[in-house]
Amino acid sequence: MHQFDRWTLDTIRAEGASMSWFEEQRFEWIPQIASAMDQIMQGRTIVLVTDPGRRWFSHYVTETINKKLKERPMIPIVYLDGLYPHIDQLVDSESMKTLSDMLDLSYRGEYFFWYIGKGGDERRADIVKRTDNALMWIMDENYPNALSMRSYDSLIDIKLLQLYRLFDKTLSAVLFGEIDVHA
Repeated sequence: MHQFDRWTLDTIRAEGASMSWFEEQRFEWIPQIASAMDQIMQGRTIVLVTDPGRRWFSHYVTETINKKLKERPMIPIVYLDGLYPHIDQLVDSESMKTLSDMLDLSYRGEYFFWYIGKGGDERRADIVKRTDNALMWIMDENYPNALSMRSYDSLIDIKLLQLYRLFDKTLSAVLFGEIDVHA
């Protein structure tokens, strides 16, 4: 088993100069991804949540994570908009609690959120911030235990795709026992 931080650095560098921007940010990445991988290995369902501007990315992730050509076990993942299309109408803590209750009943508490999008006043981010162990790629806000990005970065879409590629490689390496995220 390789040490996860070294494996991550080597994987980033193997991508070439196009991903060099992420070398320093990997220190924010490593604990989050280790937690997410633990949860996936425990069989928890990923509940993907994005802000409206990243809806395209949610479709990309849900369409590609379980592609047959990857020849790996399928990962349970759902997009929150598909479970509850009226998510943007949740305006108070009581309605958010009702959503949480529905998810707890549906997944018996065996799920975690993966949020990609703006922070601040974004209602969807607020839903995720109410939980522990969420994987958060949050924009325009520094939030504890989250990977911080900037929505106004002209390369944000490319960076999201690069991060997903790194996530996917990590997932395969963990599933096939090539790395231990705690080593």
